[in-house]
Amino acid sequence: MPYHNPVVLARRLTTLDVLSNGRLNVGLGLGWNKDEMDATNADMTKRGALADEFLPLLKALWTTNPVEFHGKFFNVPKSYIDLKPVQKPHPPIYLGAFVPAALKRLAKFADGWNPVFLPVSVMADMFTSIRQMAKEAGRDPSTILMVVHAGLDLTDKPLGKDRGIFSGSLDQIGDDVKACAKIGAHELFFDPAFAREGQSLDYWLSLLDRLKGMMSVS
Repeated sequence: MPYHNPVVLARRLTTLDVLSNGRLNVGLGLGWNKDEMDATNADMTKRGALADEFLPLLKALWTTNPVEFHGKFFNVPKSYIDLKPVQKPHPPIYLGAFVPAALKRLAKFADGWNPVFLPVSVMADMFTSIRQMAKEAGRDPSTILMVVHAGLDLTDKPLGKDRGIFSGSLDQIGDDVKACAKIGAHELFFDPAFAREGQSLDYWLSLLDRLKGMMSVS
């Protein structure tokens, strides 16, 4: 979020939602890389406070006309902004969040959680906490979904018990997928970008056939 202006981003995302006929899911986070923060002139120390304005403004841009918003970071004079997204009230927002303040923000503003690189037991505990926070914020906790970002590292041979989640043999990764389904993950997507061959398009395409058998795990 610190890299974007929410008015411009809302327009871009609306275009994607319209062109895809309402298939857009929006994944957002605070960012963590100082080099990227410096390159985009973002203030790393104010990420959380900025997000507290960014998310409600994004929703307002998608759902109201005229839109008006006045905050510390963003000011939008009374403005009529069209088009609006196909999805109502707006495309679902999934946040990457790990620390308590970010989890509380997720529970208040977002439609779901997008965890990555966390053990299944940790995800289960954190997801329970998120839904409890949502309930305390006056929301229906069952509407908060979990979409797992699976950083894939597929190996020819099984790895030992200290392996990271979604690393190892096809069977081991399949066990991780089943474990995520068991704790209530709504969806899971594989990301091989950081695997040893992750920059090869041929490698990505070869994974499709190998992984498609896991897509119907329930």
